[in-house]
Amino acid sequence: MDTRFRTRATQEANRGEPVKKLSEAPGAPGADPIWNSGAKVGVGTAVTAESPLWFTLGRGVVEEVYFPYADHPCVRDFGLAVADGHDFFSWEKDDTDSIAILPEPGVPAYGLVNECRRGHYQIQKGVFSHPDLPVVLQQTQFNPAEGRDLAVYAILNPHLGPQASAWLGEYKGTPMLFATGERGAVALAASVPWGTRSVGFVGRSDGWQDLARHKRMTWGYDRAEGGNVVLTGQIDHTRGEFLLVLAFGSDPDEAGQRANVALFDGFDAPLTRYTRAWTKWQAALLPLDGRTDRTATVYRASAAVLRTHEAKFPPGAAVASLTVPFGQGRTGTDTGGYHLVWPRDLVEAAGGLLAAGVADHVPATLAFLESTQEPDGHWAQNMWLNGGPYWNGVQLDETALAILLLDLARRAGAVDSGAAARFWPMVRRATGYLVRNGPATPEDRWEHDGGYSPFTLGAEIAALVVAADMATEHGEPALGEYLCETADLWNAAIEEWTYVTGTALAKRVGVEGYYVRLGSTGGRGGPPGTGSDPRDGADGRSVSPDALALVRFGLRAADDPRIVNTIKVIDAVLRVDLGYGPGWHRYPGDRYGEYPDGRPRDHNGGVGRAWPLFAGERGHYELAAGRRDAAERMLRLMEDSATETGLIPEQVWDESDIPEKGLFRGRPTTSACPLAWAHAEYIKLLRSLRDGAVFDRPRQTLQRYVKGEQKPRIGVWRFNKQCKHLPAGDTLRIELNDAALVRWTATGWRETNEVKTRDTGLGMFVADLPTGPISTGAEVVFTFHWTAADRWEGTDFRVAVSPHNG
Repeated sequence: MDTRFRTRATQEANRGEPVKKLSEAPGAPGADPIWNSGAKVGVGTAVTAESPLWFTLGRGVVEEVYFPYADHPCVRDFGLAVADGHDFFSWEKDDTDSIAILPEPGVPAYGLVNECRRGHYQIQKGVFSHPDLPVVLQQTQFNPAEGRDLAVYAILNPHLGPQASAWLGEYKGTPMLFATGERGAVALAASVPWGTRSVGFVGRSDGWQDLARHKRMTWGYDRAEGGNVVLTGQIDHTRGEFLLVLAFGSDPDEAGQRANVALFDGFDAPLTRYTRAWTKWQAALLPLDGRTDRTATVYRASAAVLRTHEAKFPPGAAVASLTVPFGQGRTGTDTGGYHLVWPRDLVEAAGGLLAAGVADHVPATLAFLESTQEPDGHWAQNMWLNGGPYWNGVQLDETALAILLLDLARRAGAVDSGAAARFWPMVRRATGYLVRNGPATPEDRWEHDGGYSPFTLGAEIAALVVAADMATEHGEPALGEYLCETADLWNAAIEEWTYVTGTALAKRVGVEGYYVRLGSTGGRGGPPGTGSDPRDGADGRSVSPDALALVRFGLRAADDPRIVNTIKVIDAVLRVDLGYGPGWHRYPGDRYGEYPDGRPRDHNGGVGRAWPLFAGERGHYELAAGRRDAAERMLRLMEDSATETGLIPEQVWDESDIPEKGLFRGRPTTSACPLAWAHAEYIKLLRSLRDGAVFDRPRQTLQRYVKGEQKPRIGVWRFNKQCKHLPAGDTLRIELNDAALVRWTATGWRETNEVKTRDTGLGMFVADLPTGPISTGAEVVFTFHWTAADRWEGTDFRVAVSPHNG
């Protein structure tokens, strides 16, 4: 620590009346725990699997700590309080201006400098996790202002379950503070002697309350049983730097033993091992080739963020973010957050590491997806690391993206043909789910409404084309042909489902039309813009940058006039000024963000903010369009949105500054920072710029739909999508969920034909009716005899033959 800040200070502020020693803390179970803001300045873990612990830093202190799994937060916060025994009390988390320093790019060991806003003290810290143990190490230098006689107290609020207990104790003669609960145990130890120690219940008998009221510790409770507990201990800071050790275990003895090991190990030796391991891992990344120092910082930090968010068990899993978005407005009984596995975010993160040149994680990621796939072929919307669903929504892009990851891994050389054969059954099941349930999705990628989403459609169609190649490779050419035909049909209908023309918004922007965020299924799969759905795009409520995915997935050319029109509408409706450049909202009316007055989003909603992720997606579009300079500007936008330590947030604030809420224009909001997906997008854009081509765009779709043009001559009828018209000369394909005999006529039942369905092997049975000779204006009428049930459907279905439009 900097010796310029060292001044004389006394050991204790507790003078005058003696501390009252009371054994049991009153006030159980205490107030409900509240999580922290999702805005972090640091996240870290050891590269090694021997340390199953993840830590976060925010507002100058250690905030959530996860142990023994990355989806398992067991600490709310751990910080220092300062008091003088008379009239001064300060909690560093609230009362200091904090600076976070990353001493070495790509190594998540952090320096924190916290300056008291009243000028009474400065605190310098170094924080990282032990490379061999589940222990957070914090080396601290407390520097009181000249003439200030101050005492320092460590305050720990663990999150070990609703009925946690805490007590004062020791391990093998070393004084410690302990807590235990259903989530394990924690031991807090120090390299210098403790002064007064106490445990209590949040908001009732905790050390923070004592210090805030009395400016010194007057409570000295030995135990706190059954509730939301807090551990507090006075630290002898007069000896210079001191080490605080936060150790975890399955029981108190294990935590205490690990704390003792860490105390004996000290700070410098484990820091050297921790740094060496991270530096070795970073050395394997693709080089940057002349990029700026800022790019180097964000690139190295991005790679470290993706690695930090990986689970150490089960291997291959990764959480979306080590945060609880808007946690300052959520109680600890709300167990969800972003510390869950979203299959979409997992695939994006795996692709980001592939783009950085790291390939060894991909087989494990695919194996994790293989092990957590639902029996019907899809994946849960999000899940715990053990595969148990948290939310039960269905987002078809997540199923499609798992297929695309295998294809990307093969193209990047991370999985060879032999290894890929193992995952063909997983791909086959996922493909079957898409075919049976697509193309409209129950929920889009933003966890909300369902319908025809351009992003989801892009992912689904690309996945079907990719899976078709795999089917042929694995000896199922008929299945491959069927998948290509289905993909072609869906691709040809994208405009019917999602492109609107002549709306008031189109006229205002001066374009013919645009792709909407969600096309309505209209009950029969009808197109948007027909008045069947209030989200028809007329007022812009369905506009979204999601349409860029049609270029990203290789379904439309970057210069397609419909794409160009849509970008004009996106910029007119969703673009905002961030001070250093533009940002984009997800869609108009988005409620996922802070209220205009800075209050955190709650169950009633909020106001959505700009997402740096969209700068990356726009950059990929600009590169696909041949505008490299514009793509480079998007890369810089992402860098400008990042913290000084290189963390990219989910959202940035896009209104006037609200300093008291920590909200500043263009800086992270309290949603989630970092977001692993955003870091993956940044690395992919950097790689795409390096290669001169979009890194993760499938080659198959680019060749099939952009360089070539497939015009299917098939119309599909399903129970959930009953087409009413068929162009003359096209084949009418009947798709059913069970085997059947299809009886049909084009002459009012004067003449009949029968066709048995064929099994695609995907849980879909199809029959093709050769309607070529049928003239325009005729009507195809059909019904079914179900094979297994041996019964007739009892209803006639009708499809009119209309003129072919070419």
